[in-house]
Amino acid sequence: MGELFMPLRDLAMWVSEFENSIALRESQYVMPWVFVLHVISLAMFAGTILMMDLRLLGVGHMQTPFSQVQRRLFPWQMAGMAFAAITGLALVFGNPMNYVTNIIFWVKMLAIALAGLNALAFHFITEYTLVDWDSGARPPFGAKLAGAISIVLWANVIVSGRLIPYALTWFRE
Repeated sequence: MGELFMPLRDLAMWVSEFENSIALRESQYVMPWVFVLHVISLAMFAGTILMMDLRLLGVGHMQTPFSQVQRRLFPWQMAGMAFAAITGLALVFGNPMNYVTNIIFWVKMLAIALAGLNALAFHFITEYTLVDWDSGARPPFGAKLAGAISIVLWANVIVSGRLIPYALTWFRE
């Protein structure tokens, strides 16, 4: 199994030798602030996702049509996602060997990918029935399922991110 990851490990090793990667990794102030900004942006993103998912589950903001909740939260979600992605990439760039060899990091990446697929499935399969349940009626089972799966996956992303420093690693030299 280790042979499959050797090209990725070699790429991470190559990136870790960049002057900017070394400077970021060794910075006393920049790297901690990048981490803080990553946590804040992820909290903003996950918080707005949670608000929308609770509406999908039928337990929050039921007096507000889902389309209105979505319209109000979407710009904040995208801003949070953009900042979380930028700061996350900066964290990986600053210390690629810490992440590429970490199984919990890959669990987090898998959860992010599955959450994205869940969102796409919701938009392409379930959201077309929005006119039927947007006026305050209970969302259909597909919408509730998408909301529940989203909550579980984003909770996994947050917990995995917090566990990355404590995980066993692969290919440590």
